Amino acid sequence: QVQLVESGGGLVQAGGSLRLSCAASGRTFSRYVVGWFRQAPGKEREFVAAIMWSGGSTYYTDAVKGRFTISRDNAKNTAYLQMNSLKPEDTAVYYCAAREGGIRIYDPTRYDYWGQGTQVSVSS
Repeated sequence: QVQLVESGGGLVQAGGSLRLSCAASGRTFSRYVVGWFRQAPGKEREFVAAIMWSGGSTYYTDAVKGRFTISRDNAKNTAYLQMNSLKPEDTAVYYCAAREGGIRIYDPTRYDYWGQGTQVSVSS
């Protein structure tokens, strides 16, 4: 089993930045693709970003390209989501997830392990 715990959420003004962290334990972290998803009230969970085993390949939804950066430190069993130039539309609960990769990397149903979520709120 893989346990994931997110942290780093909060409330920021539009244009501000946050860095989310995802701490993993239980199995070999480097063997898993890590994804970030978000869910706003009343909406479906959506893909935000993902990073492959080596950290060399990353993927982003169009809405966050150029603003968010996903990274991982396998030695620390931790993945990150750096969020810059935040917009009110980014407001959501953000979830870290892990899976064996890599078909349909954007599909939340393909991920086997999930964190509890961390709230990100961006005010206008």
